[in-house]
Amino acid sequence: MEQKNGSSFTGFVLLGFSDRPQLELVLFVVLLIFYLFTLLGNTTIIALSHLDPHLQTPMYFFLSNLSFLDLCYTTSTVPQLLVHLRGTISYGGCVTQLLIALGLGGVECVLLAVMAYDRYAAVCRPLHYLAVVHPQLCLRLVLTAWLTGFGNSALQTALTMTLPLCGRHRVDHFFCEVPAMLKLACANTSVNEAELFTVSVFFLVVPLSLIVVSYGRIARAVLTITSARGRRKAFGTCCAHLVVVVVFFGTLISMYLQPPSSYSQDVNKSIALFYTLVTPLLNPLIYTLRNKEVKGALRRLLRASRWGSTTRKNLERPQIHGG
Repeated sequence: MEQKNGSSFTGFVLLGFSDRPQLELVLFVVLLIFYLFTLLGNTTIIALSHLDPHLQTPMYFFLSNLSFLDLCYTTSTVPQLLVHLRGTISYGGCVTQLLIALGLGGVECVLLAVMAYDRYAAVCRPLHYLAVVHPQLCLRLVLTAWLTGFGNSALQTALTMTLPLCGRHRVDHFFCEVPAMLKLACANTSVNEAELFTVSVFFLVVPLSLIVVSYGRIARAVLTITSARGRRKAFGTCCAHLVVVVVFFGTLISMYLQPPSSYSQDVNKSIALFYTLVTPLLNPLIYTLRNKEVKGALRRLLRASRWGSTTRKNLERPQIHGG
């Protein structure tokens, strides 16, 4: 963003939640706990997916990618918020944060749709599942998600950060995000807002529609299961997955597809916490909490680590030889 006055430009002031200083300690503790559990949960999924041969399947390939991007997504915003609940960020830092956060958000939208299709293929076409969702297709789908997400992010970042500022540098948010940055511009942003709305429809409405269709077909297939216990288990899993989808897409839609004046900025900041912090914490819990395969893999990994530790101790123990 350019300034039209002659003053030197050093960066932006992120106001964060500075209007409620009495809550800073509570916010710090809550955010830190959420962040640490997010790191633990997503790192565990990535490690198990790569170390356990039983989890070398398309589902866990997609899930490990989701965990990796959730780690990056949260880390791109939360640590700075923890260090400076009200702090400054350089121009380059703001550009980088905007590029990464927006890119990862777009990738997650596409990836969640891909994962819904994967579950549809597994439930509705079990005999052809491995032939349909083969490793090459998995890799192509993931690459497509990353390329489209960051391609859009590069475009949005360039369009947003080249707007004139006219001396404005106080960002009423806890990180650099397009809607908040557009409010700093002293030029007409109607073209930017229209373009952002169009892109948001593509990244939010289209993937969400595909997810709804996929889970609708899954629900129809589940109804044919004769076992009541099997139906309950399948519906429980689907409902848990849909909780993540509703939280993630619902908060993003309320931020990006609503008129700028629909909510106060305090409400917008609270909404942003859901898709930057809450959803990355929920993903590993929801996708693995009811999953016996993940629990079994974790038990095998813990047993292997204990066995390895015992073996090393036995090898290091001095041997006593009889005379």
